[in-house]
Amino acid sequence: MKFRLQPGCPATQRADEMTDDLADSVSLLYPTENEYLILWWNRVPVAISYAEDVYVMVDDIIVLLETLENPEIQEAHVYWGSSDFRAEWWIDRTGEELSIDSRWDSVVGAYESLLNERRRITVDAKVFVAEWLKLLRRIVDDIARESVRMGDEDMLVRARALLAAERPAAA
Repeated sequence: MKFRLQPGCPATQRADEMTDDLADSVSLLYPTENEYLILWWNRVPVAISYAEDVYVMVDDIIVLLETLENPEIQEAHVYWGSSDFRAEWWIDRTGEELSIDSRWDSVVGAYESLLNERRRITVDAKVFVAEWLKLLRRIVDDIARESVRMGDEDMLVRARALLAAERPAAA
C-alpha cells in the first residue's frame, strides 16, 4: 500500500472547558501519552501524535480535502508544520490519480532519509480522500462523544460537510 492512514482508537479525555476551535479541541481531547495515528507512505510507517501533531494538521487536512473535492483543480500544496511531523507535499492531479512529491524534514523515529528516498507516490484521488476521512471521522465522533464545546465551530462544520459527502473509495 503506497498511502494509508491507520487512525487506531486513541484514548480521549474530557474537555470540560470551552475550547477556541477545532484544533484547540483536538489538543485538549487527546492525552499526550496515547496511541499514534499511523500514516503509511510507500510502505514506511510514520507515527503521528494526536495531541502534539494532529491538532496542528487538522485545519490543513480539511482545506486540502475541500480543494481536492473540485476535480478541476490540478495542483495543491500542503506544509505539515508540527514539531514531530514536518513535511511538504506537492500534489498534481491527472484524471483520477494524484501524484504526490514530498520532502520530509522531521518524523518520529528519524525516518526522514528513507521517506525522502521514497518521496513520490501515485494514488487514486478517491482512496487518498477516503483515508483522510477516516481520521476526520475519528476526530468528529470523539468530539461528539465527549461533548466538546468550542467557540468557533467553522472547521468542525466543514469537517462534518466533508464526511456527509463521503463516497466509498475504489477498492
